[in-house]
This record gives sequence, C-alpha cells and structure tokens, in this order.
Amino acid sequence: MKPYQLTTHDITISVKPHYLEAQSEPHEKVYAWSYEVEVHNGLDEAVTLIHRNWIITDISGYVEKIDGPGVVGEQPIIQPGETFVYSSFCVLSTPDGSMKGHYDMQTVSGKKLQVVIPEFILSCPGHDPAYGTAVLH
Repeated sequence: MKPYQLTTHDITISVKPHYLEAQSEPHEKVYAWSYEVEVHNGLDEAVTLIHRNWIITDISGYVEKIDGPGVVGEQPIIQPGETFVYSSFCVLSTPDGSMKGHYDMQTVSGKKLQVVIPEFILSCPGHDPAYGTAVLH
C-alpha cells in the first residue's frame, strides 16, 4: 500500500495504516489499526517534535481529539536530512474511519512550525461503507 504523504515547511509526513484483524472483535464493535509514521526533516536545521494533535473520526461521525507532548513518549530531535519513524495504534467502534492532525515542532533557532499530518483512511477489509454504518456504543 502506498503511504499517505504530505510536506509542510519542508518536513514530510508519511503514514501507512494497517488493519489488525487479530486484535479486532467486530461482533463487539472493536476495530483495531496500527499505523507507521515517518517524519522526514528536509530543513537545513534540526527540529524537535514537541506536541501532537490528532482528530480521529469514525464512520458514524463520532470525533475523538487527542493531543499531548511528543509521540510515543518522546520529543524527538530530528536532524537535517534524517527521518524519525514510529508506530502506534487506534481502536474504533465502527469498521471505517479516518485520522488527521498536526505536529507542533520547533527548530533549533527557535522557529515554531505546525506540520500537517495527512488525513488517512482506516477501512476494514471487505467492508463497504456505502452499505450502512455501525452504531457507536
């Protein structure tokens, strides 16, 4: 699968979602996904990923907002030309949804940047969202 990718302020974010069938329980309305994020610094100076902001939307329209310091317990410093990679996961109560958001970053010279995370689709294999929606909780 081709990753979802977007460049903002010369920082490229690539995301690859993957449905976790073994961790999902559709009859219990539990649908799990992992996603790998690559953050590539195309700037001439190092940046620190200070804060994350995610908007997770399921097919019923329920929206969950998540924000906090760094990612996966870190506030990584990404050197010029380097790529920081991490994996995380999310769980929905519907078979389809999407995620998007942004990272707040700061260069070593003190410039603050908001870097957009491209919206990516979470879709349970074999499910056609055109045929009804699952009800949340």
